[in-house]
Amino acid sequence: MRYSFRLAEVVGHVPDPRKRPGTIKNICEYTGLDRHQVAALLKNEVKYIPLDALSKLCDYLIERRFATAEELPGRLFAVEPEHFWELLARRRRLELCVGVRRSDANDTLDDAWVVASDSVLLGELLNGVTSLGNTIPTKTEESNGAPPLTAADLQPEHLHQSLVWSPGQVPTEECMLQANAVYDTFCSTAGDKALICLGSNKSNPLVEILLSTTFGCEPFATQDAVASPSKRSCPMFLRYRDNDPHFASCFGGLRLGKGHNTNVPGIYYETKDGNWDVVQWDANTQDAAFVFYIHRESQGRLEMALGGYSGRATRLLARMLARRGEEFWPPVYSGHGIQIGAFVVKFTLTGNAEQDRELLRTDLYAGTEVIRLDSEVIERRMQPALGEE
Repeated sequence: MRYSFRLAEVVGHVPDPRKRPGTIKNICEYTGLDRHQVAALLKNEVKYIPLDALSKLCDYLIERRFATAEELPGRLFAVEPEHFWELLARRRRLELCVGVRRSDANDTLDDAWVVASDSVLLGELLNGVTSLGNTIPTKTEESNGAPPLTAADLQPEHLHQSLVWSPGQVPTEECMLQANAVYDTFCSTAGDKALICLGSNKSNPLVEILLSTTFGCEPFATQDAVASPSKRSCPMFLRYRDNDPHFASCFGGLRLGKGHNTNVPGIYYETKDGNWDVVQWDANTQDAAFVFYIHRESQGRLEMALGGYSGRATRLLARMLARRGEEFWPPVYSGHGIQIGAFVVKFTLTGNAEQDRELLRTDLYAGTEVIRLDSEVIERRMQPALGEE
């Protein structure tokens, strides 16, 4: 069992290089603690906490009405997950967001619909969260004789669902405003929480917001003209097909960089040596998906985006989650008080998809390979997104 120190969650501290909320300064002035020590405590980067420092922090939290005496010091500590599904289930609030579309430009949200593949993925996520993917025993007792932990003990207290227009359904400005509004509302919600964005950026604009926030770049702005692929902010890249909506994105586009002809559609990812590989999309033989999450332990905040390159890949990803979700654990990167999981999934298909009469099957089969991005790839892109006072 592993614990995290949740001072940042209790005081509502969110590190942002564009803002200086004065949290560290206020705590230092009241407690007399060292600035670097407080910064490390806010990022959950300390291994030991002196009792004297803990006492001063509790006094500060009570005085500033962040917590009551009865809640402390217990509220400053939280048990951290040890499995992929536990990562989602150990949230007080779980928010799921899907993109919606419409058949006619005059249709309202009352007439909007969710893509079938995204609906299948949503169902498997809910099933995994409530059952923990059968990764926790329900009948046997722990070795110390304590009652066993069950899935019911870890289910979120609050479940919320958000709908956003998919790109191309409304003007880009409206799509951006709606996605930002949903994300800002999530960020402002107090307490332990998770935001799960289903679908790729082609289906769900909130995926764009999540990735741009993580890697400190501008959302809905193309990076196709960067001097070198190594200058791209995101370590993953969706190369659009000709019939896909070609909207500006930090996460997708038509080429990796200036002078780099990227003709093969699929999901590209950077490797440890700085080169880029691709899991390509092919109508008959191959498809791709991705899973990305960032867990800010000290804030009790999880953000995740997952989806397929195509609707077929999304259904294949849903099937894989139901059976092999633990392959997305542990995270590929840990540092600066955060954990990041970044995975690309390669599906090798059998048969001819165009001749398949059961296009709505949710039990599709394909050979599956999970590719973990290297921790160094994440590390060299994280600095622009990290801010300290």
